[in-house]
Amino acid sequence: MKKLLFLLPLLFVSLLILLIQAQTWDWGGPVDPLQAKFQIQKYRLELEIFPETQSIAGRSTITFSSQEKLDTLRFQLIDQYQVSKVLMDGKEVAFSHQNDLLDIIPIDCTCDQVQVFYEGPTPIAQNPPWTGGFTWEKDQMGRHWMGLSCQGEGAKLFMPAFDHPSSEPQQGVELLFTVPKPYFVASNGRLIQTQDQGQKVRYHWETNYPINNYNINFTLGVFEKAETQFQSISGAVVPMAVWVLQDNKSKAKELLEVLRVSAQTHEKYFGAYPFPEDKIAVVETPYLGMEHQTINAYGNNFQFVSMGKVKYDWLLHHELGHEWFGNKVSVGDWADMWIHEGLTAYGDWLFYWEHGGSESYFEKATTESRDIPHAKPVVSPPNSTEKTAYHPEIYTKGAMVIHSLRGVLGDELFFPAIKAFASEEQFTYLNLVTTQDFTDFIQQFTGQNLEGFFELYLKTTRLPEVKVKKKGKDQFLVSLEGIEFELPVEVKTSTGIKKYPLGKTPTLISSTTTPEVDPRGWLMLQR
Repeated sequence: MKKLLFLLPLLFVSLLILLIQAQTWDWGGPVDPLQAKFQIQKYRLELEIFPETQSIAGRSTITFSSQEKLDTLRFQLIDQYQVSKVLMDGKEVAFSHQNDLLDIIPIDCTCDQVQVFYEGPTPIAQNPPWTGGFTWEKDQMGRHWMGLSCQGEGAKLFMPAFDHPSSEPQQGVELLFTVPKPYFVASNGRLIQTQDQGQKVRYHWETNYPINNYNINFTLGVFEKAETQFQSISGAVVPMAVWVLQDNKSKAKELLEVLRVSAQTHEKYFGAYPFPEDKIAVVETPYLGMEHQTINAYGNNFQFVSMGKVKYDWLLHHELGHEWFGNKVSVGDWADMWIHEGLTAYGDWLFYWEHGGSESYFEKATTESRDIPHAKPVVSPPNSTEKTAYHPEIYTKGAMVIHSLRGVLGDELFFPAIKAFASEEQFTYLNLVTTQDFTDFIQQFTGQNLEGFFELYLKTTRLPEVKVKKKGKDQFLVSLEGIEFELPVEVKTSTGIKKYPLGKTPTLISSTTTPEVDPRGWLMLQR
């Protein structure tokens, strides 16, 4: 009986942990009114990581600013962690921690910092990176290997945070990790210091760039490092590094070269690498991958393919592309999440264009377009949560919209416009963007009225229907039904390919053969 009574609490705790770990978290939506009153200046996160128990103990120092006196400081932190104390001006203050919210009652002072002490078991990722959390595995030598993913959940999975996409620490983050030897922790920014503590080691990382909460990241393991220097088109010499498991050390140099080619390709079309004071880096992770500012997660098993004269890894290239769209150009509302994913996905297509040639590029476009279900608009309603806004079409249709934009504008306008958007000070780093910002800028930059185009393809699921009707000898009436504007569309006739302005009013086209509308597949049309 005593044994049974002893076991019951253990069974209850085990069940509770399973229930907690099965929970899913969302973020985004409207900004909490209590959080709208202050801004985050900097996070300083000190974490001790315990691989054997898959747990952490943290001290988070949050620097904030506000234009008004605050009666509550509200942060998000999952209930799985136990908060032991909160300090302001060196004094303990009252707090409440429930429903994944940490409410702190500030003391009557001019403090602009708060320290939160917490610890507990890490939430386990159920399907990383799509359902995030901590992924704990072991390498082939039986050593711990941990990756973190939280795009769908936010930073509350590992630290107290103003957890909203519109909130980025204006002065960056400091990240200090204490781990047992022989483990290394790869993280964002620059490695400032490595401190030997006997049986433990402490790694101090720092970045002064603003950073989205889900991009704050760290990966633990025993790694082999390969490094070089990347010559940016800006003139900066940027450290470039890859960390792979020691099992894969023979592949590190090849991975480094693949990374270099990808960075070079992105720079050609999107401009100079956005974080030259930090690094360009990849770390091998126990899940597929994710964009994390200056330390992209890579778990694609070195599946390099030849593309022209170079090697290509679709996952590495895609995640690296987020350094421009997602990290440098960021949205403050998940409604506009397609800007992160659609423009980055189109960057994948441009690798085909640059290294595989036009035939490879158009084949890629045709394949991607064929699989778009047109079930949801690319742009979600305002104040969307991540789970509402995140769906496959922000990738596939988002990229196709950019491809279509190229077809409409022509390369001489399109490429300078996209590069300019990624370079404009008003749209980069702390200056969060919206879909309207993007569409307004493209129209202003090119001098083209594209309101109908953007409204149709970004905000609806409708597609224009192609109509071709014979009219007399060697003449045809060609129209696009279902739109109230005209699109410049390539039409292939007996004399070749030429652009025509097509809309609901039929256009008379001469040809000895039936005209083929949009033969190269620039646009999304019902054919």
